[in-house]
Amino acid sequence: MIILGLEGTAWNLSAALVDESDVITEKNATYVPAKGGIHPREAAQHHAEHMRSVVKGVLEVAREKDITIDGVAFSQGPGLGPCLRTVATAARSLSLRYKVPLIGVNHCVAHIEVGKWKTGAEDPVVLYVSGGNSQVLALRRGRYRIFGETLDISVGNALDKFARQVNLPHPGGPKIEALAKSAANYIPLPYVVKGMDFSFSGLSTAAAQAAQKHDLADICHSFQETAFAMLVEVTERAMAHAEKDEVLLAGGVGANMRLREMLDIMCEERGGKFYVPEKRFMGDNGSMIAYTGLIMLKSGPALPMSKSHVRPGFRTDEVEVTWQKG
Repeated sequence: MIILGLEGTAWNLSAALVDESDVITEKNATYVPAKGGIHPREAAQHHAEHMRSVVKGVLEVAREKDITIDGVAFSQGPGLGPCLRTVATAARSLSLRYKVPLIGVNHCVAHIEVGKWKTGAEDPVVLYVSGGNSQVLALRRGRYRIFGETLDISVGNALDKFARQVNLPHPGGPKIEALAKSAANYIPLPYVVKGMDFSFSGLSTAAAQAAQKHDLADICHSFQETAFAMLVEVTERAMAHAEKDEVLLAGGVGANMRLREMLDIMCEERGGKFYVPEKRFMGDNGSMIAYTGLIMLKSGPALPMSKSHVRPGFRTDEVEVTWQKG
């Protein structure tokens, strides 16, 4: 089975073809704002302008390899409404053109599934951290249950917000990570874990204020250490609650090497296993949508056109995981 997947929830527009064993091809076009954060309508316009060339690039490979497409998957949510609608419209058109099933994929679940596919993790606690989401999840009774999540903004959003306030160029996360490596001191910042949930808004504000009095590299280091320690604490407790011995790191913020190091240390101390896919599967990508669409289609019915509306607030735990027992 070969599935065409379309991703475009926010920054990145991506199309990919996958089969059960690997990614056949993937094409991308990334929206970069002139300044500040993402502008939903501008991002949607970017996706509309580049949709033809991105999809064409994938379809050309399909023709060259004489590939028959068995289904079209698209990111149905969560994400930015204008971006989601642009991608959904293209997916519907392709499904009708090729007369193949349409599959609506939850963006967060796709991050989890591509991570499991590419690392071999079987039944992990998942730390999913990105620009729009921060959640600790595990598969229980047919759904990815949320053991803990942010109470306000995601850790990726907090990093970007702080970066803008201290005039670091976009994207902020890699710049913060680079500066943190040259730090000499740790500056105490708010550490907010409430039960199994965490909060990053106050941390971001406090870090920006502290940057007016302290060396920026020290603040970048302190921001990372504080935020990541909060995430690792909740992940470790979720391992205990769910009685699991694997951790999978998913989402764009997972590219940060310090976060990976902290999770690896925690897993080693617990006698667990830590998994992280290669970097190209951490950010938003069409391959994760295509692969998740593939396993969904193999285990259940396609999505009727009448139910293909986008879902900007699509929760991870709303998805019935029919393709795996747990």
